[in-house]
Amino acid sequence: MFWEVIILLVLLIPLATVILDSQVGKALANRLEKSRDPEVKGGLDQRIRYLEGEVERLSSEIQRLDEESDFLHKLLAERPPPDERASRALEAGENDD
Repeated sequence: MFWEVIILLVLLIPLATVILDSQVGKALANRLEKSRDPEVKGGLDQRIRYLEGEVERLSSEIQRLDEESDFLHKLLAERPPPDERASRALEAGENDD
């Protein structure tokens, strides 16, 4: 049993070396380093707060534009067609000139 464990460890060492030296291993190491760095983490928190503020600002801007659009649609719907306005103006005694 002792020799089987030693042989398994001897075979796993080159395999671990290949995996850790690959792009995946380097990416994992980079991510671990960044998660421990408080300066990067603080910058990330600040960036998230900024982005949340921008999302809130854009949401209110979209709501304002939606309200303006509804108002304009109501005005256009209530407005009589051009032919009726011309006939009303002529009935009121205005000249066609």
